[in-house]
Amino acid sequence: MTSDDGGGSPLLQCQGVSKSFGAVQAIYKVDFDVRAGEVMALVGDNGAGKSTLIKGIVGIYPFDEGEVYFDGAQVRIHGPKDAADLGIEVVYQDLALADNLDVVANMFLGREEISNGLVIDELAMEHRAQEVLESLSVTTLKSVRQVVAGLSGGQRQAVAVAKSIMWDSKLVILDEPTAALGVAQTRQVLDLVLRLAEQGFGVVIISHNLHDIFEVADRITVLRLGQRVAVFDKAATNQQEVVEAITAGDLAHVPGMEAAI
Repeated sequence: MTSDDGGGSPLLQCQGVSKSFGAVQAIYKVDFDVRAGEVMALVGDNGAGKSTLIKGIVGIYPFDEGEVYFDGAQVRIHGPKDAADLGIEVVYQDLALADNLDVVANMFLGREEISNGLVIDELAMEHRAQEVLESLSVTTLKSVRQVVAGLSGGQRQAVAVAKSIMWDSKLVILDEPTAALGVAQTRQVLDLVLRLAEQGFGVVIISHNLHDIFEVADRITVLRLGQRVAVFDKAATNQQEVVEAITAGDLAHVPGMEAAI
């Protein structure tokens, strides 16, 4: 297991964050951080608190307590727009792409470039979309004018990731990016994750697939029953150790114990 120091200052740092829904304590005093140029995996069983932590970071479920720092400054994120303004983007499992539109229209959806104050600049948007995809070495698309409905799962994931880094992003959170993908498409997505880190983005990858995690992660944060129970350096651990933390990691706080005393 690793400590949290070393490797430079965190790009994102959560300190002691908690969130409850009525009597249900979804996460409790969780510390979490990710550095620029790093792939941080977030793992845990169903109900461990992964989604709540991520939705708290982007302001969908504001934390009840704790502090969040981004780029060295304390921040208060009240919703996804605040998160996006800071440079935090999330690619959810459903990808949120419009199947009836082409790649360019999807990448600029709601943020279209306008020329002369009146006309959508299709050519500038097409060039920009092509540049971003090329920067990520996405080579499987025949054309940025392909309709998204006709793309494979791996290609759709690539479009969603490219869309997420177009707007001065610094941190990209990927929710189960390889779920339901075949072997070749999974390889494409994992290569994409590595390229994001190589370009200096902080990357958080949420996945149940430990093989994929060990392919790309630098560090691994384990949540269990809403608490952080371990942080591992990938190079100094193995899948068995991570599984043991997921299923039986020591809890600092046992829910319901106060009421029983």
